[in-house]
Amino acid sequence: MSIVVVGTVAFDTVETPFGRGDNVLGGSATYFSTSASFFTDVSLVAVVGEDFPDEHLDFLKSRDIDTAGLVKIPGKTFHWSGRYGYDLNEAQTLETQLNVLMEFRPDLPESYRDAEYLFLANIDPDLQLEVLRQVRKPRLVACDTMNFWIGSKPEALKEVLRKVDMVVINEGEARQFTGESNLVKAARRIISLGCKRLIVKRGEYGVLMFTADSLFAAPAYPLEEVYDPTGAGDTFAGGLMGYLANTGNFSDEGVRQAIVFGSVMASFNVEDFSLNRMKRLTYPEIESRYRSFKALTHFQGLPDQLD
Repeated sequence: MSIVVVGTVAFDTVETPFGRGDNVLGGSATYFSTSASFFTDVSLVAVVGEDFPDEHLDFLKSRDIDTAGLVKIPGKTFHWSGRYGYDLNEAQTLETQLNVLMEFRPDLPESYRDAEYLFLANIDPDLQLEVLRQVRKPRLVACDTMNFWIGSKPEALKEVLRKVDMVVINEGEARQFTGESNLVKAARRIISLGCKRLIVKRGEYGVLMFTADSLFAAPAYPLEEVYDPTGAGDTFAGGLMGYLANTGNFSDEGVRQAIVFGSVMASFNVEDFSLNRMKRLTYPEIESRYRSFKALTHFQGLPDQLD
């Protein structure tokens, strides 16, 4: 079934110890929708400026992403510049040019308002609430956020978390939001707000999923080559939500499988700058890495008795 994602489409300038990408395609909704498109239909809601080239639109359409909700208005496209050191878990933001993003007021096309699956990518929580008011009866709603909104609009963000089924954030954000240094305690506090599942991204250390009565951990896939971690979290969320929309299986086992598929997608994304690796990715490669992931994490149960 189709997913609607509301977020950013952007230009990124990224520097890592392994290279540099200037004014490359980026944005939370771009990474998410590209990843999810390997599993299901995706409709994208975002804003770009007059400088956004047709080649990027053509790429999105080549992935069968519905861009009816991607609005082009006068001005320049949102642009983020950042640098990574050898610790690829943390980006240093060098410059943020909001540009047309300052005018963004998401207005879902009528055909999007009956979406069964909705992902609220990292945007102003007031805008996330506005999107929630526009959808009718979604089966599953998930959201992301970032430290800026946690610090500047905590009450609006709490209201969002009360209205969604699943929250996907990183561990630093979970600690910041709750004021808890212990990640398990932080997760319990977020769950108590009303969401059913909290998924905590931990970069090269993998993913944790919390519910009111369970905990699941998945490692990150070990890679020999990591060039650019930009968008890895959004790519993870796209694989996660795409798989859930494809299967409709929201059981604990189904969500655990979806988390691994999300981790697989993120592992491919970091192997090149921007979406270059995703552009040449094939579904057989995804299946093969999923099998490798399963072998990586498999171990036997206890024997009947120990000597």
